[in-house]
Amino acid sequence: MPLNVPGILVPFQLIVNPRIIVPGLIQDIRQIDFRALKKAGYRGAVFDKDNCLTVPYKDTLVPELESAWKECREVFGEGNVLIVSNSAGSRTDAGGIQAEAINHHLGVPVLFHSSLKPSYSCIASIQAYFRSLQHPVHDRELIIVGDRLFTDVVMANRMGMNQKGWIEHVRSLLGSSRPNSSIGDPTQSMTTPGTLAIWTTGVWKRESMVMRFAEKQLLEAVQKWSKPREGQEIAMDTSIFIREPPPPPPKSGLIQKLMTRLRFN
Repeated sequence: MPLNVPGILVPFQLIVNPRIIVPGLIQDIRQIDFRALKKAGYRGAVFDKDNCLTVPYKDTLVPELESAWKECREVFGEGNVLIVSNSAGSRTDAGGIQAEAINHHLGVPVLFHSSLKPSYSCIASIQAYFRSLQHPVHDRELIIVGDRLFTDVVMANRMGMNQKGWIEHVRSLLGSSRPNSSIGDPTQSMTTPGTLAIWTTGVWKRESMVMRFAEKQLLEAVQKWSKPREGQEIAMDTSIFIREPPPPPPKSGLIQKLMTRLRFN
């Protein structure tokens, strides 16, 4: 995979806005209630591929996710679910062969993009795709699901970042009290739900574990020591989008195991 310059530059943005890496929800895909998300106004979903839906460098869905993936596609509609990967559909995917395979196996489109996540160019490509639909989907109506803070979560938070709020934050850092002419514009409201970043922490294959550990430690520090700006985070209880985990299978005792073996021998 090529050097991800946009991802490398994220720490510089952390200096100004450390909560750019804070997800709105940390959850296993199997426990996401897609119907509740749709009811709340979310109409589209963007998913990462590797270690999110598939084993890295594989094209098929992880079997454990079949039920959740089917529900997601049914709820949002297949055209409103998009795969955005830094492998499939990127400039390293010669001829779009991998994107075509993913589209075949997962049944949803794969975004072709020349710039890696979380770049603003990649964000623009996502926005262009959702604007092109028969019923366009706005940024505030999207959920972004992925397993990496510095790419998937940062991209989601950049999409959800209110321009007025960002300008006001920069002005506060610079000590400026000049009023913002956009205040009062209902289209710039910072209290309505916006792009929701969902961070999946489980992995289907161990990969970049040192980096993942560092991301987790950094997130814990940011959550402990920094406070969100007014309106920066989703203005709702995101726990309503979580299902109860399925009960663990009952443990078989020694006698039960022996009886099972005898029955099948």
